[in-house]
Amino acid sequence: MLSIFGLLLGLGLLIVFTMRGFNLFITAPLCALLVAVTNGIPFWQVADKIDFVHGYMNGFAGFVAAWFLMFLLGSIFGKLMEHTGAADAVALAIVKRLGHTRAVLAIVLACAVLTYGGVSLFVVAFSAYPMAVSLFKGANLPRRFIPAALALGSVTFTMTSAGSPEIQNWIPIAYLGTTPYAGWQVSIVVALFMAVGGYFSLMWMIKNAVKNGEQFIQRASDPTLTDKPLPHWITGLIPLLVVLVTSFLLHDALQQAALIIALAGGVVSLYLLNFRFLVNPAAATNEGVLGALLAIGNTAAVVGFGSVAKLTPAFSSVVDYMTHLPGPELVGAAVAVSAIAGLTGSASGGQAIALPEIAPTYLDRGVDAEQLHRVVAISSGALDSLPHNGYVVTTIRAICGETHQNAYWPMAVVSVLMPVLGVVLAIVLFQWF
Repeated sequence: MLSIFGLLLGLGLLIVFTMRGFNLFITAPLCALLVAVTNGIPFWQVADKIDFVHGYMNGFAGFVAAWFLMFLLGSIFGKLMEHTGAADAVALAIVKRLGHTRAVLAIVLACAVLTYGGVSLFVVAFSAYPMAVSLFKGANLPRRFIPAALALGSVTFTMTSAGSPEIQNWIPIAYLGTTPYAGWQVSIVVALFMAVGGYFSLMWMIKNAVKNGEQFIQRASDPTLTDKPLPHWITGLIPLLVVLVTSFLLHDALQQAALIIALAGGVVSLYLLNFRFLVNPAAATNEGVLGALLAIGNTAAVVGFGSVAKLTPAFSSVVDYMTHLPGPELVGAAVAVSAIAGLTGSASGGQAIALPEIAPTYLDRGVDAEQLHRVVAISSGALDSLPHNGYVVTTIRAICGETHQNAYWPMAVVSVLMPVLGVVLAIVLFQWF
């Protein structure tokens, strides 16, 4: 009981501290230490036993090693989009065609295209943020809703849909022998439900905020457009297409390395096409580097917490219980994956831990592999987006410069509530049709 209490207490404190704006470099390891102490994990290596320091740092360093280049190139790409005015040029072109009243729709669609094209979720947020600022400024909408708009287009209906090249849609293949298009008929219905439901929910929240007097507040760090010439919107769109098309074409052959090549191509093409609009290349690069370091550091701090949690006997007990729930198998799979993803703050982590346990059991019971694939994928993108999730922390704090108190709740509606309802809809459709 003490070990389970310690695990839940550590997770609860991490969420509370994150919501209150405490520094994750301090709170994440402290909460992880609490989990380790209550689960009998030594602070430092003793004989062959696992220990807190190595457990935490292996998770922290492993994430940095795996994703640093993507974060770096993605951040630089976003800053070049901002400093050259390319993001503003694309934003103005979108506004002319959709109107300022559809600023949120433009952001969601832009993120959806990039995500479904294979661009990493974190990179999409980096790349789309400058355009989102311009659109929200033009429409005079409260900027605290930008993270929710980015999340709706990135981590909901595109991340876990059939055909998506995101890892959350590919992990089940190895365990279930399926394809990325598993359950595509139901996936289309659920994706439309999450997209439409999330969009109208977000617009309802924004309209209420505007009625209460909220509006866009300019920051000193925002790019100023007065008397500054902008590039043609096509030269701003081409680098985005370079990233999208390159990652899509190379994804199957190179996997994660394809994204590095795609982003590098995006940075080079953006610079070559718009270099004459770049007033201070050094400043843009330095800001990109610093932003990448802060973003990946915050995320890695939370990943370290999850790594310690996975070492505990309490976590093993929770996983065992969740993966052997009674009742309909699809419901049990959804609950298990969602709960584990919530504990680790990671959709892919929830799948990787749960699938080795539930896949053989449920397949032996005659559960359709394609149905299980789609339910697991969608459910992994629900409770993973709790306040301590790496994408949530990075997008709200490092990219958008907001606080959890201001920006998280709209984000939770589109990235937690809508996927939860989506997985319920998926299960109902699979059971009835």
